[in-house]
Amino acid sequence: MLTSAQNPKLKLVRALLGRPKERREANAFVAEGVRLVEEALAAGWPFRFALAGETLSERGQLLVAGLQSHGVDVERVADHLLNALSDTGNTQGVLAVLDLPTPDLPPSNFDFILIPDQIRDPGNLGTLLRTAAAAGVQAVFLPPETTDAFAPKVVRAGMGAHFRLPILSLTWDEIRARTSGLRLLLADMDGLSCWETDLRLPLALIVGGEAEGASAPARALATDSISIPMPGGMESLNAAVAGALLMFEVVRQNRTRDKQDKQT
Repeated sequence: MLTSAQNPKLKLVRALLGRPKERREANAFVAEGVRLVEEALAAGWPFRFALAGETLSERGQLLVAGLQSHGVDVERVADHLLNALSDTGNTQGVLAVLDLPTPDLPPSNFDFILIPDQIRDPGNLGTLLRTAAAAGVQAVFLPPETTDAFAPKVVRAGMGAHFRLPILSLTWDEIRARTSGLRLLLADMDGLSCWETDLRLPLALIVGGEAEGASAPARALATDSISIPMPGGMESLNAAVAGALLMFEVVRQNRTRDKQDKQT
């Protein structure tokens, strides 16, 4: 049982919950709560260790047993220390330190990519990642000036998306190289309506930030711009909402065309 706030594992968790620099240097991040740790375990994600409080729900107890059966180092921690450590003030009694993903992707013919550009709100980025996983996006490329995808609030908002799709921080030159052969469609209020745009794969979708929109490199890379019709007259949508609508319009169009192809 860990009872000192100065324990090295607790100090590491505090550092990882803080700045992106600490996560990069340690090559690790934190997942808090029963559901997220369950998702990481189910995905076979590499664990450094897990911390479990004195008081656990039945589901939490089963999770700890599962972690231990998979050889994960689980340390029990006094409840008050674990709650003080938590970014939320309520860890549900369990958190885990996990490896960051490797910076490279295995060779693959990706045909549906999301590029969240200058998304600085952690909740918006986490929601975009969750939606991307639900829509079947195959990878997410994070350009410079987008918030750290492995920050605690982003991981929570992602609701397990981090364990379901590759998420890589890349330069614009690297993004250009990895999206060669794809159409790059930029979400922009002055673009052609997404309902009137051919969104058949392969493509990459660029969603710009909440305040400033897409960056100059994103605009230079994009092959076309698309917009969301808004008959109500609003000027813009939240980035996460706009991204969700566009990703599922891609899904709708591709499924519709698949059905049409089968009928002909």
